[in-house]
Amino acid sequence: MLNFNSISPCEYADALPREQFMHYSIRPLHDNMQRISGPAFTVKCEPGDHLMLHAAIYRANPGDIIVAQADDSLALAGGNVCAIAQKRGIAGFVIDGVIRDLAEVRELGFPVFAKGVIPKPGKKASATPLNQPIICGGVNVDPNDIIVADEEGIVVIPLAESESAFKIADKRTKSDAAMSLEQWQTKHEKTVADKLAALGYKD
Repeated sequence: MLNFNSISPCEYADALPREQFMHYSIRPLHDNMQRISGPAFTVKCEPGDHLMLHAAIYRANPGDIIVAQADDSLALAGGNVCAIAQKRGIAGFVIDGVIRDLAEVRELGFPVFAKGVIPKPGKKASATPLNQPIICGGVNVDPNDIIVADEEGIVVIPLAESESAFKIADKRTKSDAAMSLEQWQTKHEKTVADKLAALGYKD
């Protein structure tokens, strides 16, 4: 089984195009959050409504990351919802929207990546199908796509490309780890010089 959590989202940049990386406005909501990874359990919430995210915490599998398409007018979740999700083994939330009860969520240590917080909760009035293709942070997310999220950002790895992307990212990680800063600088300086020369740049 591939350990996607062992590799920073930065290293997946060698394997995937920009379109697979969520907008930086979706970020860790509390300090010292550990990297999370897992299959996406996708949710679409209608504007101002949080019913389907609340439904998802009872339907997602342990290890899943609930990924939600929403708006940022009202909170999708609070402390109790996060506590139940954590109790059920859900790895975390990635929300294109906002939550509330941040102090409670921080105390739980439950990983939430979102745009921010607002005290006012959403309503429970709209039902939409769960585990359907959504857009979150500007990225198309299909059910079971692999999510890797930490303070560096959030990458969405299409399930069909997950093995090849992992191998490329793993190779980059090991290559960087085996190189001293001096070796990296030598290689980097030559790359920069060669690029400048090719562009006709002169000091």
